[in-house]
Amino acid sequence: MAETAAPPLLAAHGLRFSRNEQPVFGPLDFDVHAGEALLVQGDNGAGKTTLLRVLAGLLPAEAGDVAVDGRAAQASLRARAMAYLGHLPALKADLTALENLHFLCGLHGRRRGQLPADALAIVGLAGYEDTLARQLSAGQRKRLSLARLWLSPAPLWLLDEPYANLDLEGITLVNRMVQAHLRAGGAALLTTHGAYAAPPVRTRMLVLERRA
Repeated sequence: MAETAAPPLLAAHGLRFSRNEQPVFGPLDFDVHAGEALLVQGDNGAGKTTLLRVLAGLLPAEAGDVAVDGRAAQASLRARAMAYLGHLPALKADLTALENLHFLCGLHGRRRGQLPADALAIVGLAGYEDTLARQLSAGQRKRLSLARLWLSPAPLWLLDEPYANLDLEGITLVNRMVQAHLRAGGAALLTTHGAYAAPPVRTRMLVLERRA
């Protein structure tokens, strides 16, 4: 008997969103499987950030369904399965870099075998453990957010413009992190306006058109 194919980590069907009765995107149908990245491209205003916020459950969809690993994406399931990296760093300014990671691990759990101090070293912030988040540069705060992402046990990464505020070394870091995450059986959905190349992984494309 043939084995049943595993469901995608993320699947969207008929997904649509409007703001003030003006369509932003959709209806959209797409999926992302384990070991795969979906690159969402489009001009500014095409709805890339809004799409990720809808998938993460931060905005309500106007219509359509989202499934995670073959199950309807209820809030508790999204919280366990998705790690969201947005434009804002989502850090506590008056906590140190290491305190931020310990706090976030307490909220969201931690990837097995990974420690906050090790994650700081991976993203190039060794030596900044006791530096307050508000004292870090924009690029360093982005790296701290990447350390938080690396520690997350969630299999699905939602990355909104992950290369922003990073130099070439930081861009390479993001690519290596995505590669390692996919090799471990995870999946990633990344937005970009086209200024950066896609990470060197198995990638499919979803292009959003800006509504007139």
